[in-house]
Amino acid sequence: MKVVLVSTYERKGGAAIACYRLKEALLKEGVDVTLLTAYKTSDDPTVVTPFDTRWKRLKNRFHFYKERFSIFIKNGFSRKNLFAISIADSGTDISAHPIIREADIIHLHWINQGFLSLNGIKELCKLGKPIVVTMHDMWFCTGICHHARECISYQNICRECMFLQNPGIYDLSYQTYLEKRFIHSSDITFVTCSRWLQEKVISSMLIQESLVKTIPNPIDIDFFSEGDRSFSRKLMKLPENKKLILFGAVNAGDKRKGVDFFVKALDILSQKYPDLKESVTVVIFGNFKGASFPKLSFPHIALGYLAKEDDILNLYRAVDVYVIPSLEENLPNTIMESMSCGTPCVGFDVGGIPEMIDHGDNGYVAKYKDPMDMAEGIYKTLFCGDYNQLRLNARKKIENCYSEKLVAERYIRLYESKI
Repeated sequence: MKVVLVSTYERKGGAAIACYRLKEALLKEGVDVTLLTAYKTSDDPTVVTPFDTRWKRLKNRFHFYKERFSIFIKNGFSRKNLFAISIADSGTDISAHPIIREADIIHLHWINQGFLSLNGIKELCKLGKPIVVTMHDMWFCTGICHHARECISYQNICRECMFLQNPGIYDLSYQTYLEKRFIHSSDITFVTCSRWLQEKVISSMLIQESLVKTIPNPIDIDFFSEGDRSFSRKLMKLPENKKLILFGAVNAGDKRKGVDFFVKALDILSQKYPDLKESVTVVIFGNFKGASFPKLSFPHIALGYLAKEDDILNLYRAVDVYVIPSLEENLPNTIMESMSCGTPCVGFDVGGIPEMIDHGDNGYVAKYKDPMDMAEGIYKTLFCGDYNQLRLNARKKIENCYSEKLVAERYIRLYESKI
């Protein structure tokens, strides 16, 4: 059985990382698997790109800019929400690529931003090969958005889209939704990483008749594992005698990552427990794209973007709690990584987060957009109850639900059922 995974990026962003980790998990189970990506960044022989010449790479970049420019024009020359939506009106037809032709299973992951167009996906469907789509966001079941938030229009037909400058009955979301109707009659199996996303997906008219499974992302529990906290703190040059609260993401400045709520939670924590300023330090990682981090009521250390997995590993091992105040999430890799290292997490009750954090057992699930409850969660995790038991429970949850072997076996059974 030959499987090809298709992803815009090799390892940039949560969806790409999850896809790459699935490739590794499948390889360990003996599956003949290749990752086809628009942006190959490593010398991994199991990763290939259709853009292997300068001309092809330029053409791929053209598709990226063409789609963004098209959105810019059709959205009334507004840059607002330019990357919150995708229309897939431009892309590369990969249906004739040798890797695709040889594959028994075509497995699409996040393929936006000029890699595959809707016409390109149609061409893949025409091959008659089994197609699996892992949804890392809502794009396949909506008109144009990646996260519908409170909107439920996609359940029938998208229109009057809140992401558009001039929403209307026949707006861009409506037009793209109509173009996606081929999904309804295609033999595509959809996989969601969380039960939360599955509930969203099966309510969409585009996917209601399709088979929808829930299989989480995998993680290498042998790599992301507990270690010597003192040693990791020395490596990362972090204080050894403080309680360390971790916050961050690849693009930590993105408002959807909830930085404002994190700051408010820390303000509440410092006001309610002023003595904590002497014993607590906040650690921040990620890219803020030129923006400065908001002023915090606790001492903090900014590590910036961490490219090396060893640094990420030691950071999770070094800290006492990871706080994820995200306002939109599917199944965050960061929670998985943190808990696999035995570090409890605090997050809002949104998306797939409450499926990962078992409230009071391995972390704390705060009320959505409630910084006061988040502050309480941070305090209780660090200073109340049996902290060591929280650590043990966090690690056990990852072992039992998200290990590479467990996830790979579920995908293999799905593949075999489609051949």
